[in-house]
Amino acid sequence: MIQTPVYMDNHATTRVDPRVVEAMLPFFSQHYGNPGSTSHSFGWDAAQAVDAARESIASALGADPKEIIFTSGATESNNLALRGLADRPRRRGNHIISVKTEHKAVLDPLMKLGRRGLDVTLLEVQPASGSTAGLIDPQQVADAIRDDTLLVSVMLANNEIGVIQPLAEISAICRARGVPLHTDATQAVGRIPVNVDELGLDMLSCSAHKLYGPKGIGVLFVRRRQAQVRLEPLIEGGGQERGLRSGTLNPPGIVGFSSALVLCESEMATEGPRLFDLRNRLFEGLSAAISDVGLNGPPLNDATLRLPGNLNCSFAYVDGEALMMSMRDLAVSSGSACTSTNPEPSHVLRALGISDDLTRASLRFGLGRFNTAEEVDFAIELLADTVQRLRKLSSMAGRRTC
Repeated sequence: MIQTPVYMDNHATTRVDPRVVEAMLPFFSQHYGNPGSTSHSFGWDAAQAVDAARESIASALGADPKEIIFTSGATESNNLALRGLADRPRRRGNHIISVKTEHKAVLDPLMKLGRRGLDVTLLEVQPASGSTAGLIDPQQVADAIRDDTLLVSVMLANNEIGVIQPLAEISAICRARGVPLHTDATQAVGRIPVNVDELGLDMLSCSAHKLYGPKGIGVLFVRRRQAQVRLEPLIEGGGQERGLRSGTLNPPGIVGFSSALVLCESEMATEGPRLFDLRNRLFEGLSAAISDVGLNGPPLNDATLRLPGNLNCSFAYVDGEALMMSMRDLAVSSGSACTSTNPEPSHVLRALGISDDLTRASLRFGLGRFNTAEEVDFAIELLADTVQRLRKLSSMAGRRTC
């Protein structure tokens, strides 16, 4: 028996794993001290837990614990990376390179920096018609770098179409030109292997709530080894986190982040293939049951190109918002949760060259740890029935207006 509603919006957020909740609970009622309180055991216990979590998260990312800065989430981490570098009084240049399909947590700060006089270059991605849909060619980065380029920021895995960018190749270009590389890895960390040294990253942003941890806690990795990145803080007052992010630390959230990431790392080898199979089962079932279903983004048969649990489909002749509203028993989305109040079609799908009509007819599915094959089959049946009904209603309405 399927318990409804069925949740398939794991790119927006994930359910906190019960094992993570269990790890967090003592830090609400037993070890509730302020990690900054250095005069008693309550503070010492909290600080010890924070230090252990920092070391665990650093180990998972291939970083040094001193390179891990705790924030409220990836949006703050992105802002600190971009604006913190641009706010340096003696920054190296006035030019930033990024990509048109980035999350708004990168694009909006870049727009603000552009209004302040910085020069922002947004790279195009490969079109929807090819087998590399959504990817950028590293040569594009090489061609865009100038003598005054301050930073390159490229999302590791896209939140709408799941495309995985070739960051190792991009970082080699950036290193050769002496330009730091930042990535918004929010959708990647915990889902695919992410090592800051192997990818050659100077900064990395991520959030716990995308990997079965709590909301309100994130990380910014800032490289100290080799090419050190210097940032101006966005928040002053207290000097926590090496002076980069003042404010009382959040021990329950930090412990939850660490616990969630450890679970993801330990289960990734089996969870990735399981989600790959479930995702393909979903697309194959939808394609068999519904006519004119289109795949948005890179192909599904190459795990190196796309996140295993990601699926973005267009259902021609149906409005995506109407489709979602007609399926109260299935939680999916029409794009990023952070832009759901914006009536404009997805900027990611538009960047692929997909028409506004098909963009508006598209849904994003994010399969996760708690999804099952039975839920996938339920979603296929529900979508098939709903799409057919809406198309019939649309056809009848069209005949009445003729």
